Amino acid sequence: MSLSVWLTLFAASWAISISPGPGAVASMSSGLRFGFKRGYWNAIGLAIGLAIQFVISVIGVGALLATSETAFNIVKWAGVLYLIYLGYKQYRSPVAMIRLEQDSIPNTPAHKLVMQGILVNIMNPKGAIFLLAVIPQFLDLSQPLLIQYALIATTLCAVDLAVMAVYTGLAAKVMHLMRNPHHAARMNKFFGVLFILAALFMAGMGQKLG
Repeated sequence: MSLSVWLTLFAASWAISISPGPGAVASMSSGLRFGFKRGYWNAIGLAIGLAIQFVISVIGVGALLATSETAFNIVKWAGVLYLIYLGYKQYRSPVAMIRLEQDSIPNTPAHKLVMQGILVNIMNPKGAIFLLAVIPQFLDLSQPLLIQYALIATTLCAVDLAVMAVYTGLAAKVMHLMRNPHHAARMNKFFGVLFILAALFMAGMGQKLG
């Protein structure tokens, strides 16, 4: 892969990661509820989920999702239901769970936050289809593919970690608002609705990449 191609990939990676979606919502929600240090575990999970989707796309399962209505719908509706569950859980979250005081911040284990991030990404079927469409644009078939796949995956995941860190940090900055129970309740409901909207968006997707 030439430097010019990699720079194009690098720029595209930022555009892809910055675009609002379930991952951004998950990062902001975790930053708000847990602060940056703990909330960033969710971003790590998102990056792992992205890497898994990359592998899925490379081995061709993404093509199956694009051509098989049954496979697409199974993954799509699993993702929709999971996001609705996250949204409902966030919407109904007691105010005491997100107060600023350290002893009131949820003591959710890091591995659970990582797993939540993984599930948010791998249960979004459009992600695999999107990667299947993007990856070939940066491949040089005259060069070893394994090295190129590794470079593309590393670039995408590294940029995604950086972007999700920003989303998590920005949300963590408004934790001071959680001293006010009214603000805390409104924030819980806001992020719960965002998750549900993301689920409804996924439910309305067609089989082809738009």
